[in-house]
Amino acid sequence: MNLFEQLAQTSVFSHLASQEKQHLVDIAIPRTYLAGEWITHYGNQWPYLFVVEAGRVSAEKESSGGRSLIVIDLGPGEIFWGTGFFLDHAEMPVALIAKENSRIALWSQERMKPVLLQNGQMSWELARLMVQRMQHASDMVEELAFQPVTGRLAGLLLDRFNSPEGEAVARDMTLDEMAAHIGTTREMVCRQLYKFAGEGAIQINRTEFLISDHNHLEKIAGRKS
Repeated sequence: MNLFEQLAQTSVFSHLASQEKQHLVDIAIPRTYLAGEWITHYGNQWPYLFVVEAGRVSAEKESSGGRSLIVIDLGPGEIFWGTGFFLDHAEMPVALIAKENSRIALWSQERMKPVLLQNGQMSWELARLMVQRMQHASDMVEELAFQPVTGRLAGLLLDRFNSPEGEAVARDMTLDEMAAHIGTTREMVCRQLYKFAGEGAIQINRTEFLISDHNHLEKIAGRKS
């Protein structure tokens, strides 16, 4: 799928006329990144909005002790922006990292602002997306503040490795990535995984997860009364 087709399927851009979408394609700045490469660092002034064309990009925060928290994962067709896109000289509250070989199309504030000002529907859809991201951030803060690590890990397993057919699912996340998703350490993740296995909730090996007791994990995650 090319960039024009992606814009046509993305709520923020889909209401634009064909010539307006083509204009955005023409003024987009293409960038490619290898897996693990940084797009921008925490604290940088980065006044851009971008669409992921291919691959996967994560927004991450890192503590002074070296622990990471993945704030959001972005796949093809998804949109993100630097705070400097809306607030001049604002610093990035997160780092952006390519988790796979990735390609993005980005627009500077200077290039995109006239388009936003001329298209009220586009601005409205972008505002709606901002509210959804705020709700996501609020849910994440609530989980980190009030749910123990065991509950957060159980929820991650149910969300990422659940198979309706009861089959094993490939382990496509490292221990470090799992830890970054739930705001803990790889050692804690490893310990809790083997605890869940000992309780009969999951079966694990080096390449696969199998959830064998959904009810147990749902209860730990607070999803079952």
